[in-house]
Amino acid sequence: MSRSCVRRIGTWIPCVSKRGFSSSPSSSCVQKSGSEQGLNSLNLYSAINQALHIALDTDPRSYVFGEDVSFGGVFRCTTGLADKFGKKRVFNTPLCEQGIIGFGIGLAAMIVNEAAKFRYRSGNQFNCGGLTIRAPYGAVGHGGHYHSQSPEAFFCHVPGIKVVIPRSPREAKGLLLSCIRDPNPIVFFEPKWLYRLAVEEVPEDDYMLPLSEAEVVRQGSDITLVGWGAQLSIMEQACLDAEKEGISCELIDLKTLIPWDKETVEASVNKTGRLLLEAPVARICGLDTPFPLVFEPFYMPTKNKILDAIKSTVGY
Repeated sequence: MSRSCVRRIGTWIPCVSKRGFSSSPSSSCVQKSGSEQGLNSLNLYSAINQALHIALDTDPRSYVFGEDVSFGGVFRCTTGLADKFGKKRVFNTPLCEQGIIGFGIGLAAMIVNEAAKFRYRSGNQFNCGGLTIRAPYGAVGHGGHYHSQSPEAFFCHVPGIKVVIPRSPREAKGLLLSCIRDPNPIVFFEPKWLYRLAVEEVPEDDYMLPLSEAEVVRQGSDITLVGWGAQLSIMEQACLDAEKEGISCELIDLKTLIPWDKETVEASVNKTGRLLLEAPVARICGLDTPFPLVFEPFYMPTKNKILDAIKSTVGY
């Protein structure tokens, strides 16, 4: 599995906001430079690549390093970066995740033990210099118990780390740029399944999408569904099938898993009455076992599993 770090080296004036995270431009607003009129049809890995080009081009303190990144990486997300920005800013590291993260932090340490606690132990005087950890996640049908994992829930329980997952190419570019320019350590998971499958119009220019701001991607009145990343497209298919049976589903893309947008979810549940109020919360996910290689289709939270949960919850 390919992993890389994007690190911005520099000094930040600390500013404390809620949940112990430093405030940053990307946490409260959408920033754009230039015009968004120029659109290109891109898949997700190309949007990631474009965001990394912009990050390195607009900030000389930015670096990209990790496994195989100098020639483009396993998923080609870093293609062309070393040629354009040089091997001093884009370079390979040994096959050692501890070393990659430790180098990104500036210490021989790991995400949970050091990156998440860096500001806390310094009394809010220091941070990790804008550390963003990129990693592919999720199943593609044949990854088995290592390369099909979705470990985002683990990192959501670590105070001091933000977790972000995009659902599409446009979202990936804008969210990644916001993560890179945020002073907090962020784990940015990229859905492998969508690297080449998802294609949409993406602005050519530099733009940022706000972190910790969920989006209602489908309006509904009977039940609220909350998800992120590649699962959004599966959930939307289930919503369409539910609509044929007279069930109106509201679908929310959380985008930032921590700190998450409680206000948007609460507003939706207050409207639909199902998720926290009139029926028990239904959670549809993988089975409580290591990811099976041969039986991945049975492990995955499929459209039919989601649809069954929708009908069960609405009929409660």
